[in-house]
Amino acid sequence: MLKLRNLLAVGKSNNNAVRSLSNTQSCNDSESWFSKLLVRKIEPTKESHSRMLSDKEIIYALHTHNVRPDSMGSYLNNYKTTVALINEKKANLSCELVASWSVQVGDMDQCLHLWKYTGGFEKIDQAKEDLWNDPEYLSLMQERSKFLRSRHLQYLLAFSYWPQIAKRTGKNIYEMRSYRLTPGTMIEWGNNWARAINYRQHNNEAFAGFFSQIGRLYNVHHIWCYKSLQDRKETREAAWRSPGWDECVAYTVPLIREMHCRVLAPTEFSPSQ
Repeated sequence: MLKLRNLLAVGKSNNNAVRSLSNTQSCNDSESWFSKLLVRKIEPTKESHSRMLSDKEIIYALHTHNVRPDSMGSYLNNYKTTVALINEKKANLSCELVASWSVQVGDMDQCLHLWKYTGGFEKIDQAKEDLWNDPEYLSLMQERSKFLRSRHLQYLLAFSYWPQIAKRTGKNIYEMRSYRLTPGTMIEWGNNWARAINYRQHNNEAFAGFFSQIGRLYNVHHIWCYKSLQDRKETREAAWRSPGWDECVAYTVPLIREMHCRVLAPTEFSPSQ
């Protein structure tokens, strides 16, 4: 009888040990699974996000214009004239048009214009003062208002790890992928994309990468350049075949609150085609 009690006690002890080992293994598996979803912790910093992520005194202005469907031709003619007027004042304004697009897939009847200001916000203030005292510019603005449904302006900084913007020639399409991030996660985004961008340069598709300073905050815009939609498909599939790309995506997805993409075609007067 005593021997039976001892055997039962040993069996119970072994069962508890198995349960403990099983629970430990289950916790480890769970932690391993969660670690794939959670991004790495970033320590607090006294540096501003813009100083850590962008190393240039260059501000980009992204103008988004929603055009009346029956007025696209008149609108584009008006903006082309506006660009020519600003180019005449280029030396004094310290700004230039980088690219101009109309949306082909996504928010239809929409145009986007990307301007570059060299010299920081001081140059933006000077340019605004100059243009708002120019009767011809004001007249063009007043005329353009008849062709618009709404408009939006964002001031952006370029990510320091992104390749330098190079104007393209030939026949191209562009894709703008826009992300709204959870506040406080911009540094994490930058840390991950500083590695991820290395997987997206084989076909020279990386055109520009920005984060917002004024306007809609915690906004990121990645702009890619392709020869066609088929070229886009093949380029993106090639990235997924690169070891490490999937890990970068896994770390950045939890940071995103909203995202959308637009396929863009350069306007006739766009410096980058």
